[in-house]
Amino acid sequence: MSLMAADRNKLRSKEVSNMIKQGFIETPSIIFSPSRYISRVSSPPQTPSPPQPPHLIYPPQQLQSRTTLFEMMSNEHEKESIQSPDHDGNSTKLQQRINEILTKAPFQNPNWGEPSDVKVVVVSRDESFKVEMRLHLKILVNRSRFFADKLKSGGKIEHCVEISDIDDVEIYVETLVLMYCNDLKQRLMGENVEKVLSLLKVCSDIMFDVGVISCLKYLEAIPWTEEEEDKVVLVLCKLQTSDLVIEVLQRLYPSEPSTSTEANGVFLQVMSGVLQAKDDKACREMKNLIFKLFTVEPTSSSKGNYHLDVSKDTLDNICHRCINALVICANEVTNIDEGKRDRADLMSEISREANNLRWVVDILIDKEMGDEFVILWANLAELATLHPKIPPMRRYEISRITVQLCNAIGRGLIYASRETRFSLLCTWLEALYTDFGLMKRCCRNFDKKLVEDGLGRTILTLSLPQQQGILMNWLHRFVNKGDDCPNLRQAFEIWWRRSFIRQYAEQDSSKLQITSVPYCSTL
Repeated sequence: MSLMAADRNKLRSKEVSNMIKQGFIETPSIIFSPSRYISRVSSPPQTPSPPQPPHLIYPPQQLQSRTTLFEMMSNEHEKESIQSPDHDGNSTKLQQRINEILTKAPFQNPNWGEPSDVKVVVVSRDESFKVEMRLHLKILVNRSRFFADKLKSGGKIEHCVEISDIDDVEIYVETLVLMYCNDLKQRLMGENVEKVLSLLKVCSDIMFDVGVISCLKYLEAIPWTEEEEDKVVLVLCKLQTSDLVIEVLQRLYPSEPSTSTEANGVFLQVMSGVLQAKDDKACREMKNLIFKLFTVEPTSSSKGNYHLDVSKDTLDNICHRCINALVICANEVTNIDEGKRDRADLMSEISREANNLRWVVDILIDKEMGDEFVILWANLAELATLHPKIPPMRRYEISRITVQLCNAIGRGLIYASRETRFSLLCTWLEALYTDFGLMKRCCRNFDKKLVEDGLGRTILTLSLPQQQGILMNWLHRFVNKGDDCPNLRQAFEIWWRRSFIRQYAEQDSSKLQITSVPYCSTL
């Protein structure tokens, strides 16, 4: 048994020895500790002692050559990751840009003033890059309150300053060079907003007041993109408030907070200017733009602060103005013999006023303010009476407003009472039937199915007797006019199933009797 144990121990010892030779296990005699310090001193001769095995302490360079194979492989991997081609390329380009900045620096001129007496080292945050410069104490102290506080010691002492944890070494170096420039305005000329903001942050950090003022004046004079506006606000809000900072931010914020009255006044001026436009192309372009601005959803950056304070009364006021203008034009065109205006001009004005009203109604619907306009439009019996007297080529623009309201009701965007919905159809459905064929032929982007769906859904929101009256009238018209009448077949089918086929819960059959009533007294 003892022989077998001895053989096993020898085998293990041999395996361990092989592993040490291959570099997987360190030998305990070559462990290096940087904290160990050995001083060499001379001592008196002593009695020789028996030789001891040498205690080896290797210097760092020698120790590195005796690291294990595993550590060597790990180190190689780290070197490869650090010295990747992209990293080397970026470092080279950064070094080239900094060299170019330093080459043009005033202190590089041998004839420039006194000899340098401050050594400044700028180190990046990851310590992978650093720049060493020879600068002048007089410039640093006079231009920067930060350096004036740190370099207080008097006498002719050469200072050495190391500035570490720098995110952008290039910008920091360029800011130090700017401290030597007398005409900072000329030096900043042509720089983009992002570059000037970076310089401004460093100038503020080192309290280089002349640099801060120059950067602010430059930002106030140059244009910004919308993307740059947020960056400007972010940087300037961190600065100490001053008249110059306020002046720069006045491009984005009013000097005094605007009131709702002022907002309504501006809104009314804009709307009035567009509604009175004479050029059709420019008018369409501005209508699309203003609709987009009034109905745009808040972005992530503006969420929580987005507020367009335009009162409903202002929008209602504009609607009444458009309706009054439309009624006046309709009256004049029906009494053209008594008037002095040209008939063609009146027809163009009717079309323009109807288009204006549809545009305003679109805004009302989008802002969920269209409920009261439905009541207003449903009660316009005067205009509905004048409608058949208007020449067909222009009057269909008026019927498009009814289509617009029915689509909104059918999609649940307007919440009007049943009486209002019924009154709307009683007043304007005949005009819509009459103009449907013209709308199909003359309107650009006319969606026949959308119109039919909106009208059918609006009808189906009424009571069964009201549905029956309207759809029976539609049936007689449809079978005689065909495609010049909206196809409400789907709505008719639903009404029929509701009335005669659908099985109801246990209810008194007398309550299910269908009463035939006309949907409007005028029919």
